[in-house]
Parts: sequence; structure tokens; C-alpha cells
Amino acid sequence: MLVDRLWPRGVRKSDAAIDLWVKSIAPSTALRQWFAHDPARWPQFRQRYAAELRDHRKELADLRVQARRRTVTLVFAARDERRNDAVVLRNVLLGR
Repeated sequence: MLVDRLWPRGVRKSDAAIDLWVKSIAPSTALRQWFAHDPARWPQFRQRYAAELRDHRKELADLRVQARRRTVTLVFAARDERRNDAVVLRNVLLGR
């Protein structure tokens, strides 16, 4: 499941092994642009993105149902594996 608002550069949709693209729960364009993958902004990004996710309770509930039925892999395009939207989304889905 791709969890970014934008499709990753250089990846053809026909070549990607992605079953679902959930743009609606990705960080807003304004938040994504503000963060700009700046490690110094990571703590505030986590808080702001988690707050945005509160407006998507139905989508989160649907994802939790899917995760109970099968393995769900959150796919992201960021280079930083520790500081990206998928990390925040995973923590929210797990109730952390």
C-alpha cells in the first residue's frame, strides 16, 4: 500500500507491486512541503501528521481491518527510513 500523496519518481505504475494507493491519508501538501524531510522538523511533523490523521478515522479503521486479515506493507518514497510518513502512520495504526 502506497501511503504517499505523490507517486514516487522513476517508478512506473505498471511495474510497481502496489495493491492500493491511499492518498487521502497521506500528509497534506502543506505539511509535506513544510517538513521537506528536514530531520530537525521531525518531532513536530510527527505531531502535526498524527493530528491530520484524526480526521481520517474511517480510512484508519479500514486499514486496521485489512491488517487483521493479511499482511499490510506501507510503501513510501522517502529516502530516510526512520523519519517519514509511513513511520507515523504505522504508529497511529498500532495505537502508539
